Amino acid sequence: MNYLFVHQNFPGQFLHVVRALANDSEHRVVCIGEGRNLKGRPLVHSRIELYAYDVLSRGTGKSHHYVSGFETQIRRGQDVARVALALRQKGFEPDVVVVHPGWGEALFLKDVFPQARHIHYFEFFYRNVGADVNFDAEFPSTLDDAFKLRIRNSAQLHALTSSDVGVSPTQWQKHQYPTEFASKIKVLHEGVDTQRVCPNGAAIFQKDAQIFRAGEEIITYVARNLEPYRGFHVFMRSLPGLLSARPNAQVLIVGGDEVSYGRRLPSGQSYRDLYTRELSDQVDWSRVHFLGKVPYDNYLQLLQVSAVHVYLTYPFVLSWSLLEAMSAGCAIVASRTAPVQEVMEDGQHGRLFDFFDIDALIAQVCHMLQNPEASASMRQKARSKAIADYDLHSVCLPQWLSLLAVNPS
Repeated sequence: MNYLFVHQNFPGQFLHVVRALANDSEHRVVCIGEGRNLKGRPLVHSRIELYAYDVLSRGTGKSHHYVSGFETQIRRGQDVARVALALRQKGFEPDVVVVHPGWGEALFLKDVFPQARHIHYFEFFYRNVGADVNFDAEFPSTLDDAFKLRIRNSAQLHALTSSDVGVSPTQWQKHQYPTEFASKIKVLHEGVDTQRVCPNGAAIFQKDAQIFRAGEEIITYVARNLEPYRGFHVFMRSLPGLLSARPNAQVLIVGGDEVSYGRRLPSGQSYRDLYTRELSDQVDWSRVHFLGKVPYDNYLQLLQVSAVHVYLTYPFVLSWSLLEAMSAGCAIVASRTAPVQEVMEDGQHGRLFDFFDIDALIAQVCHMLQNPEASASMRQKARSKAIADYDLHSVCLPQWLSLLAVNPS
């Protein structure tokens, strides 16, 4: 069979499934990604044919500001369509097209390959109420923002009508989409390699000359970027209380200084700098270690040495890192927000607290640190749930491969 995968940050959510398909010599796997994101990235599989597109032009800035983002999506869709047309002219006809429509790449693929089965990855549908927007009073939204947000969904609305089937990674994310399309969307996570992401009582994590070992009082926090959507401001404001209550604790923080989601600060500023200045001498910064973005193996070591792992999120896309922390058997303290509650039950898989309740966050982390034996059962149950519901090899990948069959049963 012939497969076409499209993702601007390839492989994105498709890493495991494209590898599995490429392992089968009966399949031809062709993939398209944005050129600037592919530079310097290692090849996912030797049998994958990877094509880059360049964003030849973006929004002109002359259109209404509500539609400037949609204009860029249209232009991106055209750039992908040019690559797809060139492939078609060379004789490539996919049986299945799999694409993340969020950046506009899916807009015209149905027209280029009308006979193919089109599967779209529906990650998040934006709403003005009930999800991320207006969740945090510190970052209020205006009515003008609401109008613009409605237009922001335009590319996804086209995708909902042009796709044959959709995939969302969690039930909560699926439920953000219009109910009239619910029957088209399946819930299917991309999966966690629970054999690789596992507990290790002998693990160490090294930062320069300093070595951190499993069993030490280590508090961990992980996000792609350090920003309010992942509760970075809440976590940072808990540090004075945490470090005062636990004088032997060390805090390891993974994440970049860019903004993946939500409001950006003025040019050259980061949320890390903002909250570091805010807290100033309230924190012993020698015990707080900002690690930036780390290689995946080092990230796993960090989870394995963690005494307590803290995870926060707005009502938004669930991070891979939470499921990986569960798989690694971490003692988890997490925000009581809808995406988290889908995968964790308070007192069973960890402890949950109100997103904005800094005192509760401090109390739960301290309780975990003071009672490591009591958290052992929650660690085990968290890992068991990750294996039962999200294991890559036994659960998620087989479901993906079944979905990708031309005539799935």
